[in-house]
Parts: sequence; structure tokens; C-alpha cells
Amino acid sequence: MQEILRKAIAEASGSRGDFLVAPLEDLSRGDYYTNAALVLAKVEGKDPRVLAEELRTKLEGLGIEGVESIEAAGPGFLNFRLKRSFFSGEIKKIAKAGKEFGKGEAYTGKKVIVEYTDPNPFKEIHIGHLMSNTIGESVARLHEWSGADLKRACYQGDVGLQIAKAIKGMMLLERPENASLQEQVAYLGRAYAAGSAAYEEGAAEEIKALNKKIYERSDEDVNQLYDWGRKASLDHFETIYKKLGTKFNLYFFESETGVFGRELVREFVGRGVFEESDGAVIYRGEKHGLHTRVFINSEGLPTYEAKELGLAKTKHDRFPYDLSVVLTGNEVNEYFKVLLSAMREVYPELAEKTKHIGHGMLRLTTGKMSSRTGNVISAESLIAEVTESVLARMTEFDGSPEEKEKTAEMVAIAAIKHTILRQAPGKDIIFDPAQALSLEGDSGPYLQYALVRTKTLLAKAAEVGETPTLENIPSEAADVERLLHRFPQILARSAADLAPQHVVTYITEVASAFNAFYAGTRVIGNPHVGYYLALTQAVGVVLENGLSVLGIPTPERM
Repeated sequence: MQEILRKAIAEASGSRGDFLVAPLEDLSRGDYYTNAALVLAKVEGKDPRVLAEELRTKLEGLGIEGVESIEAAGPGFLNFRLKRSFFSGEIKKIAKAGKEFGKGEAYTGKKVIVEYTDPNPFKEIHIGHLMSNTIGESVARLHEWSGADLKRACYQGDVGLQIAKAIKGMMLLERPENASLQEQVAYLGRAYAAGSAAYEEGAAEEIKALNKKIYERSDEDVNQLYDWGRKASLDHFETIYKKLGTKFNLYFFESETGVFGRELVREFVGRGVFEESDGAVIYRGEKHGLHTRVFINSEGLPTYEAKELGLAKTKHDRFPYDLSVVLTGNEVNEYFKVLLSAMREVYPELAEKTKHIGHGMLRLTTGKMSSRTGNVISAESLIAEVTESVLARMTEFDGSPEEKEKTAEMVAIAAIKHTILRQAPGKDIIFDPAQALSLEGDSGPYLQYALVRTKTLLAKAAEVGETPTLENIPSEAADVERLLHRFPQILARSAADLAPQHVVTYITEVASAFNAFYAGTRVIGNPHVGYYLALTQAVGVVLENGLSVLGIPTPERM
């Protein structure tokens, strides 16, 4: 409908200027509004209220399909109210489309790669990785729903000083025999903490030498420790990805991209992009209003920036993308600006295709976590703790113990993911379990519960022989009904803006409006029961599809 209105306004005004057509938040005033008259008034030097009336008259003369009335409002806005038949027609469309409702074509024919999570082997996936995974998975799904040929990528730091510290710790701590995967990972966490402590207590040079051996794979004993730890870490990561609903298509490792990145940087030293300085190779970002970064250190090893430069080309070689989205923590935002600046000189076409999303930290009420000291809050432990809280509340759940446990974990993951996705990615988030698990308002479980309520109502109606129909349509559309057709537009906007929070806001409005409808309307036994059940079914489709786009699981009952 937005595009229909935009074309009609452009035709009536004789302008294709940059005017806005957007949904109205206050449904009592209509369904859409435009600021076209305000935009034209600036160009033509006229009173916007007068122009709004003139534009209203022209638009009414066009007889826009689906529009019931047009009203001039405020300082020069136009509000559009849609016909009753439009909304009932949308209910029919939603029922027919089902799980496909909301899918678009904005990225059809485009190759998109989204890189996210990026945990380092030898360390646990901590709650900070939940930020990257949750946002990245939703951004990936948004582009899939927009028609993209999409690949999920995970880039992991399997070389570097942090790995050398872990190997040093493994040399200090006895490795457990016949240990479970969980025990192996816990051991690696202790080893990393021990190695970090050793580095600060006098073993820095030894660990730096160990770091070089790992890069060169020149010591068989070191290689054995490294290969064991790397495999244990990667196997464990897969169990977390499965729990979170992520399945990566492509894996990249610093041990691969670092070698190529170092060669690439050295190749461009003589071309004025990089320069040697005190035995290192640097990029002087000041010429672009940035700062100087080291790309190869004085020991001849590639830094984060060189590896990322190599990664961009390696990704493109394996999957020639039209868009590459990279998620990192905010702490590397400034590094990434320098990287993109260098990339514009080395691979300008790839820099143009690269979009970076910096995300904030996920904090608990106890503050920030630290893996250096071993005081790390793992993603697994947070999910387990929230799951236990959910189980304690499920006193009336009558399913099997296995179903109860599974449902509790789904609710816990919804609580965590919703907390992360409800605001723009760049801000820090404090996870408050009480708020995140509330069924009274803005939370993941609240959205899940609204969806379950649609299923319960439909099931109860079926028991008494009532089914959804598009007959005996009530004269007025319910507020929730007037929201449903906006879903495809919301998804398209969210994909374009790389902003899952738009979807969260929208489906929360849908859930709230449905709950108000449910509380104020006796559906079974109502003269319009068949249509109200069709409306309930459509609400369920939108909520389920919306939660799916966000990567939030949908239980059958709660």
C-alpha cells in the first residue's frame, strides 16, 4: 500500500521528490500519512496547509484503490484511511501465503554474506558472543526473507597471542583423560586463565616465542596440544550454534587469512598504501582523517587489520558477494574504519560492498565479564540459568519432562534474544532476567505467549466445530487487523537498514493489539466467530513469521 500511495501522490503533485509515506502510529487518525505537501511548500514557497487541501482534492479525484478517505491534518500532513474491504482482503492473502507471508524480492539475484559470532578457539563462547550471534542471525534471516542468495560466515581467531597463552596454560595444567566435551572446554578455559597469568608474571617472551611456533607449526609437541584444543573448541561451538538456531555455511580462520593478508600488505608497501616503520608495516590513516594502524608487527606477524584485509578477498573468492555484512563489538569500530580505508586503496570494489555493524556489550547486573582472569560468563551458563528460572515458573505445564525442558529453553532463548534485538545494535545492554521473562509486556516470552494464545483459541474453536472463514465480516476492522498488512514493509525496511529492532517493535504492537482484542471480544459464540478465527489465524502467521525472522523459537504451548 505504501508504494501505491507514493505513486498516486507523485502523480497528483507532479513531483517525485523525497517525501515520506509512512504508517500512522495512532490508528484513530488513519492508516498512513504523507508529508508531501510540506515538502512541496518549501519548493514552491506556498502555505503547506493550502497545498495539502489542493493535494487532497487531486488524490480523491484519482480514486486510489483501497483508500476510503483522505484528511488534511496538522501543519500540512495528509492522513489516509483504508477501506474495510482492504483489510479483509489482506486476511485472505495472509491465509494463502502462510509461512511465506512477508517475503520480498528486494535482494533477489543478490549474493549476501553475513559474518558474525566469530568466537576464538581455546576460549568459551561468552555472553558477548550472544550479541553478535543474535544480531547477525537476524540480519541474515532478514536478507533471506528479502530474496538474497545468503551465506552465513564465521571467522575465528585460531592463531595469535591469546592462543599462545592458552597453549602455555595447557603446558602448566594436566589435561583430563577421557573427559567429556564439556569438561574439555572447561579445562581450556582454566588453561587460558593460567597462561594469561603466566604472561603477566614473567613468561611474556616465552609465550611470544610460542606464538611464532604456532604460526609456523614448527614444534610437534606444540602442534599436538594446539590441534587437540582447537578441535575441542570447534566441536563445542557447534553445540551452542544448534541451541541458538544458527547453521553456518562458511568458516574462515586467521591461520589462513593471516598468511594471505601479510603477503598482500607487503605487496602494497611499494605502492604507497602501506609503509615500513621501525621494523613494522603501518597504514597512515591520518591522510583520511583517521589514525595510524600497524598491519604487520615488528616480529613479522600480521595484525587484526592485515588478517581482515585478507579475509575480505578470501570471502569473495569463495562466494562472490554483492554485499558483505560484518558484525563486531564496538571496541573495534575505529580499527574497522582504518581497515575499510586501506581496503578502498587495495580492493576498492570490495570496500564498496562491505557494511560494518558494531554492537555493544551484553552485561549482567554484576557488570562486564573477563576471560583474561577466568571470570567469564559463558553463553551456555547464562542460557542454563535463565532456563532454570523458567522451569521454576512452569508449575502448571502438563507436558512430559522432556517437552517441559525443551519449552523452558526456548523461552529462555527468547528472553535473551529479545533483550538484545529490541534496540539498535550499537548500545550496551543490561540483561535483567525479571524483565526479560515477564509475560506482561515488552519481552520475548510475551511474544511467544501471544502466539501460543492464537493456537489455543483456534484449537478450542475446533473442538466445538468452529473454523476460520471469510464470511460474515464485521463492519469495522479491529486495530490488530489494521496492523497485519504492514509486515512485508517492515521486513523490507529492516533488511535495508540492517535493523532487526524494527521487526521487534512491530510484532510487539501486533501482540499487544491482539491481546487487547482477545480480552475485549468473545470469539467463540460471536456472530462473527468464523471471521474472528480467520483474523486470529492471520495474527498467528505474522507473529510466527516475525519471531522466525528474529531467530526466536516458537513453542506450541507454554
